[in-house]
Amino acid sequence: MTYRSEDGERTGVLHGEVIHAAAPGTTLLDLIGLGADGLREAGERALTAPSATVRLDQVALMAPIPRPPSIRDSLCFLDHMRNCLAATGRSRELDDVWYQIPAFYFACPTTVLGPYDDVPAAPGSACQDFELEVAAVIGTPGANLSVAEAERAIIGYTIFNDWSARDLQAQEGVLAIGQGKGKDSGVTLGPYLVTPDELEPYRRDGKLSLHATAIVNDVIVGLGSTGAMDWSFGEIISYASRGVPLAPGDVFGSGTVPTCTLVEHLDPAAPQSFPGWLRDGDVVTLQVQGLGEVRQTVRASVPPIPLAQRPRPTSG
Repeated sequence: MTYRSEDGERTGVLHGEVIHAAAPGTTLLDLIGLGADGLREAGERALTAPSATVRLDQVALMAPIPRPPSIRDSLCFLDHMRNCLAATGRSRELDDVWYQIPAFYFACPTTVLGPYDDVPAAPGSACQDFELEVAAVIGTPGANLSVAEAERAIIGYTIFNDWSARDLQAQEGVLAIGQGKGKDSGVTLGPYLVTPDELEPYRRDGKLSLHATAIVNDVIVGLGSTGAMDWSFGEIISYASRGVPLAPGDVFGSGTVPTCTLVEHLDPAAPQSFPGWLRDGDVVTLQVQGLGEVRQTVRASVPPIPLAQRPRPTSG
């Protein structure tokens, strides 16, 4: 994990309720770059001969990797897309391409938030949403990876919250060139990076099956499991690596666990049942079995600086 201390940003291993710190100046990204064996050895050194120890409740946690080399968010749960289509009054049937290639887009590494940081709403949005996801982090560089090689390249997992401005996302969707301001106001990672060996008890038939719960203001909004993924992390990482070198510390989001977002709860037949979009002061808590919990408060943002619209050309 990564935390703030009187000495600045520090990296350590959590054992019980105590953080065992690595040497000052060491980042988790540095240790990930050593590969799985190097990370394990560094963790063992921190446990047996820590540079410092501190209780978990005495520090402020940051994202495990506060500045990832890259972030790709995927859509590995096809039921999430089906639910979104139904929520906006469209057919749940997906085009063939959804079954042919896994979808992903690049998220913004400079807006990474820690597990308990306040979350700024997207400027100009009236439809702020959250999305409960799990992220896999790469520990081995490589390109053109097979699915098996991609699975072996994963060095750890963490909770991922893809904060989404649904009105901005819908407006930009008309342009059909990918995600923009509807998605880059914040990405939460945390509370720590969990290595694959810690999660082996949760594997079922080769799949990582972690129970997930999304809560807003102490009310459960969604429940699900990562075992429902249609595209695996190995498949999405393999696809993303086609002709592209991946770097240690690259982050891959799973996409939303179905029902664990507000937009899926829109009902054209009963609009009064919708709980409402997030507002200033709302508290969002995401819990994933084996990965812990993130808990954050939404805060209003300053209004966006307006841009003048281009004049529509007149027909001559």
